[in-house]
Amino acid sequence: MKIFCVGLNYNEHIKEMKHFSFPESPVIFMKPPTALLKNGQPFYYPDISKEVHYEGEIVLRVCKNGKKIDRKFAHKYYDAFTLGFDFTARDLQADLKKKGWPWEIAKGFDGSAFIGDFIPLEHNKKISFTIKKNNEIVQQGDTTMLIFSFDEIIAYISQYFTLQQGDLIYTGTPQGVGAVGIGDLLEGFVGDTTLVRCEIK
Repeated sequence: MKIFCVGLNYNEHIKEMKHFSFPESPVIFMKPPTALLKNGQPFYYPDISKEVHYEGEIVLRVCKNGKKIDRKFAHKYYDAFTLGFDFTARDLQADLKKKGWPWEIAKGFDGSAFIGDFIPLEHNKKISFTIKKNNEIVQQGDTTMLIFSFDEIIAYISQYFTLQQGDLIYTGTPQGVGAVGIGDLLEGFVGDTTLVRCEIK
């Protein structure tokens, strides 16, 4: 099982992060399987960082193997979605970026890929979601805001990596990312349905 993540896939998040250019193709990075945490498991604040941020995202589940997938067939390769949190050690990431070094340790540490409960996905139907921190709305997004659509992401990733059943794809985060601390509660909703709930301990 592989965990793919798409960076900089919402315009307002790009501005929020003070980037000065917009990607011409999906920005892809990966997390190891040991990063995965599921609903019901707490996120323990790691001792490697003093500034961990949440990034709420739609997460796709790959339903069959494929390589070099044409965009027009891409919708056949995912069948369900959930909401998840791409946890980032922002202080580590900033330091590594300054040095021009890879920043996998800031994104791929144990427990950094939290996912909720998957539900079936209706293709071409708009998905809107809301992220709350301690019962206050901090992020809102929908699939019309994506720079690169689900199908474009699938087609692009499959040019470089063979997609396999069970792989996960974090599709990017809207504006509103921020720090978490011990005692915080993060929740993600699609309509009135709670898909993800994460306690920070």
